[in-house]
Amino acid sequence: MARELQLRVATPEDLDWIHELRHRVYAEELNQHAPDPSGRLQDGLDGDNVYLVAARGADRVGFVSLTPPWLGRYSLDKYLSRDELPLLNDEAVFEVRVLTVEPRWRATAAAPLLMYAALRWTASRGGRRVVAMGRTDLLDMYLAAGLRPVGHTVRSGSVSFEVLTADVAELTRATTRRHHHTLQWLASRVDWRLDMAFLARPDGCEHGGASFTAIGTDFRRLHRRAQVVAADVLDAWFPPAPGVRAALAQDLDWAVRTSPPADAEGLVAEIAAARELPPETLAVGAGSSDLIFRAFGRWLTPDSRVLLTDPAYGEYAHVTERVIGCRVDRFPLRRADGWRIDVDRLSAAVRSARYDLVVVVNPNNPTGRYLPAADLYSAVAAAPDRTRWWIDEAYLGYVGLGESLAGVAATDPRVVVCSSLSKMYALSGARAAFLVAEPSTARELRRWTPPWAVGLPAQLAAVAALRDPAHYSDCWQRTHTLRRDLASALAGLDGSLEVEEGVANFLNVTLPSGGPSAAELVRECRRHGVHLRDLSPLTPAYQGRTVRVAVRDTSENARIVAACQAAWHDLRGAAVPAVVGVSGAGPAR
Repeated sequence: MARELQLRVATPEDLDWIHELRHRVYAEELNQHAPDPSGRLQDGLDGDNVYLVAARGADRVGFVSLTPPWLGRYSLDKYLSRDELPLLNDEAVFEVRVLTVEPRWRATAAAPLLMYAALRWTASRGGRRVVAMGRTDLLDMYLAAGLRPVGHTVRSGSVSFEVLTADVAELTRATTRRHHHTLQWLASRVDWRLDMAFLARPDGCEHGGASFTAIGTDFRRLHRRAQVVAADVLDAWFPPAPGVRAALAQDLDWAVRTSPPADAEGLVAEIAAARELPPETLAVGAGSSDLIFRAFGRWLTPDSRVLLTDPAYGEYAHVTERVIGCRVDRFPLRRADGWRIDVDRLSAAVRSARYDLVVVVNPNNPTGRYLPAADLYSAVAAAPDRTRWWIDEAYLGYVGLGESLAGVAATDPRVVVCSSLSKMYALSGARAAFLVAEPSTARELRRWTPPWAVGLPAQLAAVAALRDPAHYSDCWQRTHTLRRDLASALAGLDGSLEVEEGVANFLNVTLPSGGPSAAELVRECRRHGVHLRDLSPLTPAYQGRTVRVAVRDTSENARIVAACQAAWHDLRGAAVPAVVGVSGAGPAR
């Protein structure tokens, strides 16, 4: 079947029709606003909001408006104060407004598809909650869609509205589950021109690593790996230590077919020696995600309260919110502060609530910023005794292992340090990690660790890697030079690009507002075999404009720069319309 209904961001050419349709519906049909002699309806938010449009061929069918949180104001502010509606103070709330469809298309799928498009656009920009105003006479439609009243009814003209809200992740899961077959059917029939995928991930957790789809997850065309620059994941650009290859090559057949030591005793002993830690304070796993799932699943319940920095590694929000169902608060990091953690502000936030767990990724992924260990521990020391701190040190090698809080974690029951061996030791494919905790905590986690959690090739590789600190120290230092050179080259492409380095093996590039989105740049770079990471789904703080770039070797970094240059030229040269920011004259319907 030919693609019939098109969903896209509004272009400047759509505005006159939008204003005219709003007048016909909200002034003439619903009497919500007084008629205007111009036959057009606009309001004070015009120029800021985002319009999504449905069209069928040359015919425009309908539209929906979105107000992102970074604008700092909502249409609802005209009706209720922030004291009356405090959820508007949440930095991840998007307002969905003026869902409007031409009369002759109202019996079609246009309205549900526009609502679905608004949900996907919100999720793709890191939105965690939507708020809307639904006409009271259509309330059943909104309730069926998963929106819930907050207890406020307002009037605009002769029309009354119920204030509604929903959690974006819950709404996405419910919509996907309830309409799975319909959405699968529509995926190949709707002309979807928005910059996010039509279908959401089933688990709702966005990861890097899309570059592997270009190679082939069936592993039948592994030669393609030479054609792909995998800068969307933070794998090391350098090879593992020579001893790693030697250990695996000595008898690869034996390493693959042989069961490993059940409790990875040799690996634990090597970690203990390398980091000067008592073995009884250690637990190992197949990567940090394995340890996160295992530990959090033991410690937390839906009644637990958790504080996460925002932005941060997405697995933490996924496990705490979506897998366990904890109450999760965010500690916002801000661009104006250089994305750095203000220790006093963090300490105040922790003291103000009864948190069971505080998670700090240090150095932070994705901001690349680092908080000195002494400053971080001052926040820990000032926190209530009941609060446990999980410190993720996956990228600490790029700062210096002397800055680790592992020694503190070995004796302080409030602190747990998690350290991946994947990224810093070039072992991402092997999957090995460890955590440090005081002995009773570590012992309990070991009790819930299945035997053979870390495979024999991974144990052999990790032990060999830990025995060659000089190799890695040199590679970490060279990473800083590569990152600086890459940052300089990317900044030189266009003065409007903002490049932020940080301290680890990646940097971030923020595109100017009013132009192509991060998702569009990522898509265009893939046409050149270069995969970057769109950070937009992690947090609204990036405003859909920030891309993370992993540091690669000199030749691959040159490919990254060339691909970004070509993609940026094509996007700007193609006159990609800016996301049209025009608001509706009334609340969402």
